Amino acid sequence: MDTSPSATAKDPAAAPDSAAGPNASDAAGRGGTSTTDNGVQVLGDQTFQAAAKLAAATPAVGLRLATPADADAVTAVFLASRAAAMPYLPRLHSDEDTAAWITHVVLPECRVWVAEQQPGGRIAGFAALTGTELEHLYLHPGALRQGIGTLLLAAVRQASPHELTLHVFQRNTAARAFYEKHGFELVDVNDGSRNEEHEPDATYRWAPGG
Repeated sequence: MDTSPSATAKDPAAAPDSAAGPNASDAAGRGGTSTTDNGVQVLGDQTFQAAAKLAAATPAVGLRLATPADADAVTAVFLASRAAAMPYLPRLHSDEDTAAWITHVVLPECRVWVAEQQPGGRIAGFAALTGTELEHLYLHPGALRQGIGTLLLAAVRQASPHELTLHVFQRNTAARAFYEKHGFELVDVNDGSRNEEHEPDATYRWAPGG
């Protein structure tokens, strides 16, 4: 567990696009990059390319690995997403402490992808992976249900094609539905004693073929 603000709120998080995308239980990526009709860059896997085409009315979106210069934008997405999707969580850390955690813990210690909307390069979401654990997947509240969460999840699956696990708060029913739709299975529940928010959580696991 990290020593972060929200140390186990590794709640990959804000129902990224629960209305978008097919079931992805067979979605270990096959590599390569392609572009959909609306300019969305997709990292492999035809299943996710089909899901991305649902974003045809949105600006173009590209995925790339995060850099230290993205810390402020990633922090802004994290804070906005949690405030909108999980208002029941206690506020345990200041915005400044959260920014320091993103800068000095999340970005250096995790593999982090950001989703940029064009024109302008605005960061609309991010995903963070450590080993086979999806630590974080957050979208800005204005970027939901555009297929962006599915794109980020596709990138994470390509990096960890044999297994993924994640923790999510039990009350975050929209996020749970998103992951279940994409082939994740519930493997554990907890009363909240293992996270600093003391909020009941659940563990999910994905592997190709179920």
